[in-house]
Amino acid sequence: MQQLFGDLGTIETVNGRELAAEQVKDADVLLVRSVTKVNQALLENNDKLKFVGSATIGTDHIDLEYLACRNIPFSNAPGCNATAVGEFAFIAMLELAQRFKSPLKGKVVGIVGAGNTGTAVAKCLKAYGIEVLLCDPVLEKKGDSRSFVSLNTLIDKCDVVSLHVPITKTGEHKTWYLFDEARLNSLRENTWLLNCCRGEVIDNRALLRFKQQRDDVKVVLDVWEGEPNPMPELVPYIEFCTPHIAGYSLEGKARGTFMLYQQLTKVLAIKGDKQMESLLPPLWSEQVSAIEIADERALLQLARFVYDLRDDDELFRNNFLNNHGFDHMRKNHKHRREFSALKVGNIGQTNVNWLSNLGFSGVEL
Repeated sequence: MQQLFGDLGTIETVNGRELAAEQVKDADVLLVRSVTKVNQALLENNDKLKFVGSATIGTDHIDLEYLACRNIPFSNAPGCNATAVGEFAFIAMLELAQRFKSPLKGKVVGIVGAGNTGTAVAKCLKAYGIEVLLCDPVLEKKGDSRSFVSLNTLIDKCDVVSLHVPITKTGEHKTWYLFDEARLNSLRENTWLLNCCRGEVIDNRALLRFKQQRDDVKVVLDVWEGEPNPMPELVPYIEFCTPHIAGYSLEGKARGTFMLYQQLTKVLAIKGDKQMESLLPPLWSEQVSAIEIADERALLQLARFVYDLRDDDELFRNNFLNNHGFDHMRKNHKHRREFSALKVGNIGQTNVNWLSNLGFSGVEL
């Protein structure tokens, strides 16, 4: 934050979930993430705000109509953490494959929501040679050239279902409780279900009842209904639990912040002279040598070198019931790196292309 915005004025950091109108009444610029509700109640005492930015993809926490009627410029950061979410979901699938001795290779993966994050998941899977089906009636209706299937077809044909939709409470394509009790019960035997978008896309009470009867279905939840207070009864039934941090890579955070910096300089009509690279530390490892990624286990070991999902899962289970435990884990999360931070060398010609497509950088023979 200081590297980018320090030259523009005084920076004051606050608790985003507990932010009050009194704290922002003199702010010229307000930068938030998804836990802060930006609406009339928050801004009614402020008559000098020049810009609101959210370093997130979603905007359901922002009253866009209110900002528009006040002529307050707004920008979000679509796509900033898409790579992080894509890699998180891919790693979670590899972890499930290892834990339950059921290889990811050969499965069909359905992605519900083919926007930035869903596309990033598909990129990882296709690089690894996995068949992917997409469901996104909104994009399909808009003329997106990719092939889509209905949600029912996806559930019927897929071994893995990964959710990447925005939260929509009404209308033809409502996503609130998209996976209700009936839809959960329609899942094929031994399906893996991942939710890395919004907690309320799955009815968590229905999910609890479902898992008590259907242990064959394996579930990964990064997002939870009623955040920051997940249902304690549900947690033991979930294979991997994390506190809404799928998009929390260092690169994603830097990308989102830099996108807001670029927009703010346009609003203020000043020249932006900072670079995103200034937000990233040197690589913690310049090169990893892998003689041959011979099997899925070896690929998982390589992925764990970048991010070990098991650590966050253990931390979640030990801390989510603590006072403010969920938010504390998010706030203090040690942002992981993305695959691009790691050079992979000495791997053999057959592995070069797909490892590069997965996102690893500096792939060398």
